[in-house]
Amino acid sequence: MAGHSKWANIQHRKGRQDAVRAKLFSKLSKEITVAAKMGDPDPDKNPRLRLAVKEAKAVSMPKDNIERAIKKSQGGDAENYDEIRYEGYGPGGVAVIVEAMTDNRNRTASNVRSTFSKNGGNLGETGSVAFMFDRKGQVVYPLAAGDADTIMLAAIDAGAEDVETGDEEHVIWCADTDLAAVSSALEEALGEATSTRLVWKPQTTTELDLDGARSLMKLIDALEDDDDVQNVTANFEISDEVMAEL
Repeated sequence: MAGHSKWANIQHRKGRQDAVRAKLFSKLSKEITVAAKMGDPDPDKNPRLRLAVKEAKAVSMPKDNIERAIKKSQGGDAENYDEIRYEGYGPGGVAVIVEAMTDNRNRTASNVRSTFSKNGGNLGETGSVAFMFDRKGQVVYPLAAGDADTIMLAAIDAGAEDVETGDEEHVIWCADTDLAAVSSALEEALGEATSTRLVWKPQTTTELDLDGARSLMKLIDALEDDDDVQNVTANFEISDEVMAEL
């Protein structure tokens, strides 16, 4: 029975991972379709689409899925999505930005508000927390791409603003409007990036204890589980000790 139980656990875990992966692919497909519909269906002529395709490839989304999402944008029956940003506060006073794409504003607003309320947060007005963040372009490379000096020189040549080298990766920052050009220049110098995307970079962070971290993670997980929600950003910090507990 122990062996059977172990197999059941493995199956359950794999099922959960597959579900998370399927949801991620669905959200990436939506971004690709919207980007292609708003601009040119050729990634080389559409910076937003090019970045969306890069992000999809970075998480090993199948080529067929990417092509199908682009093709969908050109059909007469393609859904019309509104891009909406919600802002509020989570447990511990952490500022939270939620980016959504929806074909029903009322449904999404109701769901997001309810999720905040049920998980110790409060949904605010647009602009209530965005001033605590800077909109930036972020390009991530593995440490194997080169030492800190090599990455810094490549980043400067590409027109980036800053580089942060940690224990596991190099994170390159640039102006949001320069992301397409900077990422292309970096790709020529360093090869394919691990991740290329626009992000909300916190100006300051709020450190959370174990209970606060658990509560915030519960809120973020619930928000990200919503099919209309594309990205969730929060200005929190968790110590290594608390992270180990989590």
